Amino acid sequence: MEGLHLTILFLVSLTVVHSISPKCDLPSQGSTLRVYHVSSPCSPFRPKTTLSWEESVLQMQADDKTRLVYLTSLVAGRSFVPIGSARQIIQSPTYIVKASIGTPAQSLLMALDTSADMALVPCAGCVGCSSSTYDSTKSASFSSLTCGASQCKQVQTSSCPGTTCSLKMTYGGSTLAATLAQDNLTLATDSVPGYSFGCIKQVTGGSFPPQGVLGLSRGPLSFISQSKSLYTSTFSYCLPSFKSSNFSGTLRLGQFGQPKVINYTPLLTNPKRPSLYYVNLLGVKVGSTVVNIPASALAFNPNTGGGTIVDSGTVFTRLVDGAYTAVRDEFRRRMGKAGVTSLGGFDTCYTVPVGKQVPTITFMFAGLNMTLPPDNFLIRSSSGATTCLAMSASPAVNVIANMQQQNHRLVFDVAKNRLGVSREICS
Repeated sequence: MEGLHLTILFLVSLTVVHSISPKCDLPSQGSTLRVYHVSSPCSPFRPKTTLSWEESVLQMQADDKTRLVYLTSLVAGRSFVPIGSARQIIQSPTYIVKASIGTPAQSLLMALDTSADMALVPCAGCVGCSSSTYDSTKSASFSSLTCGASQCKQVQTSSCPGTTCSLKMTYGGSTLAATLAQDNLTLATDSVPGYSFGCIKQVTGGSFPPQGVLGLSRGPLSFISQSKSLYTSTFSYCLPSFKSSNFSGTLRLGQFGQPKVINYTPLLTNPKRPSLYYVNLLGVKVGSTVVNIPASALAFNPNTGGGTIVDSGTVFTRLVDGAYTAVRDEFRRRMGKAGVTSLGGFDTCYTVPVGKQVPTITFMFAGLNMTLPPDNFLIRSSSGATTCLAMSASPAVNVIANMQQQNHRLVFDVAKNRLGVSREICS
């Protein structure tokens, strides 16, 4: 059967994970970390059952739909996401970072999430968590945080039924109960002592990543904020194409090694959720044509949360209805008379060979243009029989997703409130 798996994982070589072969356990170079595909021989999360191409695409669309509901709630400033009664969707994390927590270190493969405000760690005894957990009783550097701690006041969903700071929140389609704690956290070669995180005690629902979340947003308890003295609130990544099973990309922490020649666009701030990475999307080009998009579809609106965010956890880019329809229609026009079919949430698919007539798509931001070749917006079956435009409509917010980010270096320079983008072949 034809298989396609877009999920990618970050593996930071700190300690040996038993299911990773010695060839994969290569040392990090300073603060530059290797990136592996979840289906590669280096991954302990290789799928046990190969899905058909259609099944894979439909599953990723379902995961993205759950993610979009979560993001829509965040941009509106809500702390809880409504959870429907439909079947549970197991939401595979898009990237995983190998983190070492505690003294002595305990390793977890945590989901890397640029829209999450803090680290969420499954702790020993957690009800509904996976079998891989962090045991605070085995760490000499662990401590609980009380209700009077400043960190407790920085979490919107904190409460104090006792003396320990308690948390209740949602992630994707899951509800979480946790306590706020501290321990040493190590990524690459540097350790952040007294790192604050949510120690998960109970999970309800199937959307929470099995070994936790490492938040990379701009929030006060995110990794970027808590490691400011080490990495000056700067990181970047280059995501390689999913086509090759043995590719390797990079995650870089800090200012050292970032591109010298790169264009930047300002980061905007939504007062209801200032931690999200908003950017000013001015327009979209299909080929050489600037698409006629209503200004309201792209405008940043701090009152409603409308605008455009860059997100590592969404696979396929979403544009609000007015923008998506305009881009899709111009794309179809450029494709000529080829018959259009659909697949799940993708409404622009072709079952005939497509090639030279495929145009580029360019996101036009303030200060830079991000031009995408076809591999960044077309998803193809391995036989080449079906090709789909890998974008769809969104009800409230535009999301620049990870498929469209592949083979680009994205530099998140939080200290200077800017996002850099440059083309970089990292496959």
